Amino acid sequence: MFPAQHCDFNAGELYDLLVVGGGINGAGIARDAAGRGLKVLLCERDDLASHTSSSSTKLIHGGLRYLEHYEFGLVRKSLKEREVLLRSAPHIMWPLRFVMPHDPSMRPAWMIRIGLFLYDHLARRVVLPGSRTVRLARHPAGEPIKANFARAFVYSDGWVDDARLVVLNAIDAAQRGATILTRTACVAADRQSDYWLATLRGSAGEQQVRARLLVNAAGPWAHHFLEREAKQKTPRNLRLIKGSHIIVPKLFDHAHAYLFQNPDKRIVFAIPYEQKFTLIGTTDIEHQGDPGAAKISADETAYLCNLINRYFKRSISPTDVVASYCGVRPLLEDDSDDPSAITRDYSLELNVDAAPLLTVWGGKITTFRKLAEEAVDLLWPLLGKPTSASASAWTRKAYLPGGDLSKAIARSVRPDLDFEAFLGRMRQTYHWLPTELIHRYARAYGTRMNMMLAGATGIADLGEQVAAGVFEAELSFLRRTEWAQTADDVLYRRSKLGLHLSANERQRVARWMTSEAGVPA
Repeated sequence: MFPAQHCDFNAGELYDLLVVGGGINGAGIARDAAGRGLKVLLCERDDLASHTSSSSTKLIHGGLRYLEHYEFGLVRKSLKEREVLLRSAPHIMWPLRFVMPHDPSMRPAWMIRIGLFLYDHLARRVVLPGSRTVRLARHPAGEPIKANFARAFVYSDGWVDDARLVVLNAIDAAQRGATILTRTACVAADRQSDYWLATLRGSAGEQQVRARLLVNAAGPWAHHFLEREAKQKTPRNLRLIKGSHIIVPKLFDHAHAYLFQNPDKRIVFAIPYEQKFTLIGTTDIEHQGDPGAAKISADETAYLCNLINRYFKRSISPTDVVASYCGVRPLLEDDSDDPSAITRDYSLELNVDAAPLLTVWGGKITTFRKLAEEAVDLLWPLLGKPTSASASAWTRKAYLPGGDLSKAIARSVRPDLDFEAFLGRMRQTYHWLPTELIHRYARAYGTRMNMMLAGATGIADLGEQVAAGVFEAELSFLRRTEWAQTADDVLYRRSKLGLHLSANERQRVARWMTSEAGVPA
């Protein structure tokens, strides 16, 4: 186990890479680079996945609607990555079937069929089933839908716990030798001829560190960091697009999700969420100002409610919203007047005028692994490293922490079925735990739950129950191995327990985290 909370760095050491930004792209690059033997330091001014990377629609998907904008390359790349990711971490990612009720007043059926045919065949599928057409009157997904929608198209994509995906990449990076510093901002980066001298500011003050290469993975702050902290100019820019989501009490009982078309040509998803809720999103609105200050607006909430009411028998209103969140997506600048039409692809900009600088522009969560692989491939020759096996890309067939279930199951069949077999084994092993808690631990931690529960033979061994289903053993584990420092880190990023707990219970978790703040992890 690595000392996650106190990963001190040696200011006199020369790192190969300094990665600025602890979202999915920064964590993915740190993981890939550390796995190739590079000396990596990642700094994040807030918690891991504090912003865009925890505010997605939480889908591993090819981007069906991108086909309308002829982005076949992006869709194919994303479709190929779906299956790679589903295999790498079956505890936090799994297949999900989507139902698209057909509205003839919008896209004609032949157009949708062509799109779904391409979606099924642009990349090889092993895990996910193909698309089909259903009569809603004869399908469980038709029960909550208004009667005027007679048929629907059903297709496959995947679900991901986005914030945990970031954390698992950071854990893997740290286990492979990377230093991960959360709540540590890079406040200045001075470019020398053959290295960067960066000033990092954390709770203990400022310290300088040297790195041969600088990776700007600051997401929606990438342009700001480039010009302000790194003092570099670029002709490129980002368009910041706010995507908002609402969470309401569950609107249906089956396991399918929905994709709904809107008269404005946008699409919105309604997804089963945390057993008791439905997640609805997203919007696409141009955002000006600080990305960290973005908030969902009353108009956005009303827009999402109205779209749901167009399709569901049961109406909802803003008063039904139990929670909401929004994130600002950093998209590559183009000439499109429609935020929904802006490409979700990424671009890697490499500047080698002096010490190399790589800036990550754009991207989406589905393609983070490929982006990281391409980034390290690009940087490797600049380090003067000898060509060897360690230089080879390695993440395609690798598991994320907790994702290798092979030792706990008889034989591998398919990622989602493997997880069910793993869950059954955990129920046998930890028969003294409540069933719901075993399921949550298995989903969140995979095989790492064995590390968290090491030595425990009964519920009393988990310490005080700080809140319903939240024991000291888990909170300590999150502090010790996952960089969690505050209640929000635990309740809304490492888990979604905040949705299930009362205000009083959330306060008790906050008090526990505060009381332990001065205790070495």
